Amino acid sequence: MTPEKPNRVSVIDPITPAFERVKVMLFRPFDLRKWFVIGFCAWLAYLGTNVGGGGGGGGGGGGSNWKALNKPQERQAQITEGINAAKEFISDNLFWIIPVVVIVAVIIIGISLLIAWLNSRGRFMFLHCVATDKSQVKAPWHEFREHANSLFIFRIALCIISLFAVALPVLGIVFFIIMMVTGAVPGVASIPGIIIFGLIIFALSIVLLLAKKFTFDFVVPIMFLRTANCMAGWREFLAILSVNKVRFALYILFQIVIAIAIGTIVFVGFCIGCCFCCASLLLLIPYIGTVILLPVFVFKRSYSLYYLKQFGPDFDVFSM
Repeated sequence: MTPEKPNRVSVIDPITPAFERVKVMLFRPFDLRKWFVIGFCAWLAYLGTNVGGGGGGGGGGGGSNWKALNKPQERQAQITEGINAAKEFISDNLFWIIPVVVIVAVIIIGISLLIAWLNSRGRFMFLHCVATDKSQVKAPWHEFREHANSLFIFRIALCIISLFAVALPVLGIVFFIIMMVTGAVPGVASIPGIIIFGLIIFALSIVLLLAKKFTFDFVVPIMFLRTANCMAGWREFLAILSVNKVRFALYILFQIVIAIAIGTIVFVGFCIGCCFCCASLLLLIPYIGTVILLPVFVFKRSYSLYYLKQFGPDFDVFSM
């Protein structure tokens, strides 16, 4: 198909129909059962992608330790001593460290693959609910099995490529850090190398995030409409992207604006909810939280679909 470049594509126009879709699906009329069914599909669609974490901590030290660490020779000696102690511990305990590492790695990889597979199925299930205004689980689970499997394989391939692409600059940073802390290379010489490799990782991360964003927002709907093959969906999307680069760049920028607005609204709602018997803590329960925030998920999914619709009737998932 020859890629079409419409005369007008707006990032503002999809907002109104997306809001209307939310009202029609969830509030006209309000049906709690429908919320829970569509919420389950949304929960699968975003499974593993909204995990947040926190951390903190930092410590101090005594004045004498601080003075000692300020002496380069003593600092290097302590670092070398620590590295040697770690090497000795690992070499003396390899008989149990290797099996434990292997078992933990297999468990983590297995869980990650399961989540990615379920998430791929959920993407099409939730899209089906939004596009057809139907609260179904079983029908889209079976109907889009091949689509989801193709998406799952594509995501695994993309993950493997990402690991190999990022591995080299990460190893470069680790090498420079080790050389710097052990004193083998002066810090002045190591810092530029660390910065360069850090910029490479940043650039690669942006490209990979864009690939993920475009896959979920546009390639999945194209697959939903025409093909069960993810690569075929990507080829069709690239044909559109190639003649509409500025428009999709504006789309990404506006997505940041939308994310900030939604995040602010959710945060304010959470704070207000805390004033009423901590009812907002329900948001922390994964499935229940998704059901409560279902209007947000429906809006986000609808917005990208209405944006894609502007590129021609062949990209209108709502006409199915």
